[in-house]
Amino acid sequence: MSEQALKDLFIKELQDTYSSETQILEALPAMADAASSPQLKQAFQTHLKETDGQIKRLDRIFQMLKADPGGNTCEATQGLVEEAEEIMEEGLPAEVLDVALIMAAQKVEHYEIASYGSLRTLAETCGMTDVAKLLEETLEEEKATDQKLNQLAEGEVNQRAFKAA
Repeated sequence: MSEQALKDLFIKELQDTYSSETQILEALPAMADAASSPQLKQAFQTHLKETDGQIKRLDRIFQMLKADPGGNTCEATQGLVEEAEEIMEEGLPAEVLDVALIMAAQKVEHYEIASYGSLRTLAETCGMTDVAKLLEETLEEEKATDQKLNQLAEGEVNQRAFKAA
């Protein structure tokens, strides 16, 4: 594979990730509104601000690469967001909905962790050190969000749902 083919793949995957982040930015307010746990609501609101910053970071990367962020729709995130929307419409008891929201959010986080990890590694391979550093920042934020969601599930949300059942 030529160097240009690798860079083209990188841009295409970066556009996919950009699409993913913009979809998540639109979905998070509804998830925060649907959450009954104050801690979960706060986690979604915090991640909404982080996601906005991540999009700005991606914009910087696209400027550095002189590339357009548009032109690609992340179908994987689209499906995960639709799944979360369906969950919110099922009429689940509040405590169970919180568990389901965490599960839906973690699916998205794991997808993002895979995307940013792969992009960072490819950027490093292609000698784009500054781009790799920016991607690493976002990767660490995504990992921290996933860990925070785990802590919420294990520390409060799952037990509250179990007791309410």
